[in-house]
Amino acid sequence: MKVNRVEQEQRLDLYLLQKIPAKISRSFLQKAIKEGKITVNGKPQKPSYRVKVKDVIFVPDPEPATILSIEPEPIDLEILYEDHDLIVINKPAGMIVHPIPSHTSGTLVNALLYHCKDLQGIGGELRPGIVHRLDKDTSGVMVVAKNDLSHRNLSQQFKDRKVSKVYLALVRGRISDPQGEIKVSLARHPVFRTKMSVNDTGRAAITFYKVLRYFDDTASLVAAYPKTGRTHQIRVHMKYIGHPILGDKLYGNSLGAPRQMLHAAKLEFYHPRTDKWLSFIAPLPDDFKDLIIKLNSQVVKIT
Repeated sequence: MKVNRVEQEQRLDLYLLQKIPAKISRSFLQKAIKEGKITVNGKPQKPSYRVKVKDVIFVPDPEPATILSIEPEPIDLEILYEDHDLIVINKPAGMIVHPIPSHTSGTLVNALLYHCKDLQGIGGELRPGIVHRLDKDTSGVMVVAKNDLSHRNLSQQFKDRKVSKVYLALVRGRISDPQGEIKVSLARHPVFRTKMSVNDTGRAAITFYKVLRYFDDTASLVAAYPKTGRTHQIRVHMKYIGHPILGDKLYGNSLGAPRQMLHAAKLEFYHPRTDKWLSFIAPLPDDFKDLIIKLNSQVVKIT
């Protein structure tokens, strides 16, 4: 990787924390710098080294972690559509999409492997068929590829921003502008690796939003239309404008919410084989509807 003018003069360790993928841990970086495995212009440097314009930094790949094999599990799925090429499901809140070394059971992939007997080998060992994902506590519609043709085609559609996505969110407070565009770049937080943060040197991120309902000054029901697909994008963008998602423990405010109130309500894309435009809607889960009812009952009605 090369350093640009905006990034210069940062400490080497902090610069790398912002640039590297989340799968590379902070402890790996610190150890690699200490052992001289990370080089700047071909030479080892200390963590405190201040990076300069055009510095060429080499970071070795971490050794692959040893993980358990991923087993099919008979977990119920709410299937919205299925054919020989793909399956569309309504993911419940609380379910992780794909296994990680510390969590190899109870994921969407475990359920899919049981339901779809031929997913093995599509898109990688831990993410068979997965072309996009939702956070653990985000509910809603997802599409999964069932063969290589679908996997390549759908992945490219997401990359080219041809896929249309609509989310519903309950956010804190009354948004003054009933609709708008949030356009700020996002990067991995330099210290807290599980978080994303607004950063001019990060990747471009764009979210359009429209307020659907106000609950006095307590909360707003928002439709969000992300044009990019960055990690935690809607969650960070809503916090950025001062209205974090209710129940978001990482970025927000609970306000009596049982989990982060973010739901992938609609997903549209071209069928990878027929090129037909498909549209799917995932109904709101009960906890989301219950909170809307609760907020609505607290609204002062003038008679």
